[in-house]
Amino acid sequence: MDLLLHLRYFRTVAEEQHFGRAAARLRMAQPSLSQRIQRLERELGVRLLDRGARGATLTPAGRLVLAETDHLLAAADRLAATVARVHSGAAGTLRAAVPPGLGATAVAALLTAFRERSPGATLELRELPTAEQTAELTAGTLDVGIVRHPCPAPGLAFGPTLHQPLGALLAADDPLADPLTGPAELPAAALTGRDLVLFPRAEAPALHDETLTACARHGCTPTAVLAATGPDFTRGLVLSGGAVALVPRTPDEAGTVWRPLHGTTVTWRTSTAWPEGKDSPAVRLFTDTAHTVLREHADMRTAPSTRMVFPRPASEFPL
Repeated sequence: MDLLLHLRYFRTVAEEQHFGRAAARLRMAQPSLSQRIQRLERELGVRLLDRGARGATLTPAGRLVLAETDHLLAAADRLAATVARVHSGAAGTLRAAVPPGLGATAVAALLTAFRERSPGATLELRELPTAEQTAELTAGTLDVGIVRHPCPAPGLAFGPTLHQPLGALLAADDPLADPLTGPAELPAAALTGRDLVLFPRAEAPALHDETLTACARHGCTPTAVLAATGPDFTRGLVLSGGAVALVPRTPDEAGTVWRPLHGTTVTWRTSTAWPEGKDSPAVRLFTDTAHTVLREHADMRTAPSTRMVFPRPASEFPL
């Protein structure tokens, strides 16, 4: 027996004090309603209603059961509403991650936009390199992430890909940074002979190799490749002289200048990722939000330049 359903029938009869009026309100036949109330009484082992020619009245046991019924049905309604919000992505906890270097503005915009779109949900956002994100997505400890490509694909599904051109972060006194004599867009070959600052290879091995390969194809041969994770350490290496950081567009700060590479010769591809078959409403909401935020706040684009080159280092990578 569906206890909650039968209790709803009982409450309607109690409110109408008449089986005929209750049946009409419930849009069901009166005999069927009477049978269901009798079944409820047998299930509970008490008589709930006294039947008479003028209607139905609650017995003392019926009054007690009705009071408990109101509490129970109210709790059931709250539970159903909560479950509906979880199913729609408007409630619950979503475990998500972004890659290092996404930028403070983009991270803040992502948190704000997701909160506005889903005010009842909790977004647990962490910063994780792509390699760690794919491992956690596969292990089920992460619901969705923003990853750099190429990255391992088995068991994962991906959102639309965005393209983010890289540029060079230079010391402000570097001749290439001079607004009068330096080029507005740097040829990649102009960075040859410098120490190149890049994210640690362990964070995204395939992307690290692809980036250096793209540099080489456009005539850039660095003297050394220095690993840096945070923006402060990266800027410190640049300020020390001789090193150039290859990073997405970065606001100019005292002592450093960012210049785009000519023709978007080196570009990073980014998308959301989640375990295949687990694109819940909350995951889809995060994906849609991230796609909008990354285009508006992280200088990412939906289409690459026609001059961009994407060497494909291994067949196991999806893009």
